[in-house]
Formats: sequence, C-alpha cells, structure tokens
Amino acid sequence: MPFSIALAGKGGTGKTTISGMLIKYLVKNGKTPVLAVDADSNANLNEVLGLEVPDTLGNAREEMKKGKVPSGMTKDIFMEMKLEQAVADGNGFDLIVMGQPEGSGCYCAANTLLTNFLDRLQGNYAYVVMDNEAGMEHISRMTTKNVDILLVVSDPSRRSLQAAGRINKLAAELNIGVGKSFLIINQAKEAPSPQVIELLKKEGLELAGLVPEDPTIYDFDFKGRPTIHMPENNQAVAAAFQIFDKIFA
Repeated sequence: MPFSIALAGKGGTGKTTISGMLIKYLVKNGKTPVLAVDADSNANLNEVLGLEVPDTLGNAREEMKKGKVPSGMTKDIFMEMKLEQAVADGNGFDLIVMGQPEGSGCYCAANTLLTNFLDRLQGNYAYVVMDNEAGMEHISRMTTKNVDILLVVSDPSRRSLQAAGRINKLAAELNIGVGKSFLIINQAKEAPSPQVIELLKKEGLELAGLVPEDPTIYDFDFKGRPTIHMPENNQAVAAAFQIFDKIFA
C-alpha cells in the first residue's frame, strides 16, 4: 500500500501550490515514485506540475455511461485502457486527473470499475498525493479509503482558519481512516498571534508550520510557469520543505 497524503482547505488558500511543493519535496528526497491525484473538479494541478493532461477519469466514466465502449471490447478492458491513457508522466511522479464529478443519473458500474482500477494503479507507487477541492466530501471520491496524513491548508484569516477547523472535524467523521492531521498556514505575513494560537486550540488543529507570502509564486502563476520549478532556496519553498521534514521525521 502506498503512503497517502491528502490536501484540503478553503478555496483560494493555495493548497494546489502546496501540493506541488510536496511532490517536489518527495521527489528530491527519493520518496518515489509518486502518484499525484487531482481530485478538484476545477483541475489545475497539472499547471503547477508543468504537465499536459491527456484525459480525465470523469471523461472515461461519461463515455461508458453514454455507451461509447467500442464493439467487441468489454467494459472493464475499456476502463482499464482509458485509465492508462489518462496517466501523465512526470520526472519521478505521474499525474492523474479525476475531472468532472458525477453527472445526472448515477452510473455505479462505471464508478466501481474506476475505483477498482485506480486502487490497482496506486499500488504501483510509494506515495500518493491527493489535491482535493474545497471541503472534504470528495476526498473519498474514487481515490483512496485510507489517508495516512491529512494536510489542511489555510490562509491567516480567521474565516479560513475556522473553515480549516470544520474540515478537520468533518474528516474525523468521514469513513476515510485519517492517520494524522496537520494545519499549514499559507501566505503568512507574520508569526501567529496569541489569538490565532488560541483559535487553533479551540478548533483542534495541530499547526505544522507557516509558508510565507511570496511574490515569486504570483509571478510564476501569472506567467504560466510551473511553480514546481521554483528554486529550493526560495523562501516559500524552503519553509514548506521544513514543514515536510517535520511531518515525515
């Protein structure tokens, strides 16, 4: 079984950027191969990683749902073929994009096949990093049944920290088997105040560390450059790596 890390948080907190930094960290430290799973319906992890997405699992499910399986091909072979075609190759990591959520008219047969094949695919990797959409409900959507580490990403605002607390509590209630849960405060401008520390205690959040606000991230994003290529001596990358050192110690 691979070691799985899931990232979640309120929209706009930069969890996809943190996901890319985590993948960069794992590859640098020889914790490979890594499977990156973009479970956000507004998928953009590929842009952070600098990869083209050949296809999504959502498209495969919809094709099967609409009866587009070629004549003479079984549904399970079709799904396995589509899954293999959807994997984008990176340097020390691969990426697969879940794509659009379930459309109208549930098609459980397609979902079951996708789940089974994705489980088998994950078995080929040492680590799985899942970038989830806002909230936690979709963390179990055809990705994994056990999460070794949950990283909840927040910005420094009170509203975002409170949302992180709700996500953390919801994760404990969902049947996904979270091992350890940590909070990362991203886009930080200063050390957390006593009021913030008190809020974290109230929300039951364990602070792993802070990633400072960094104009380089915005520059890379604006110019369409993959943030995974940011240098390791960049202050945000260095801070994230220190957090990961702590988590994986």
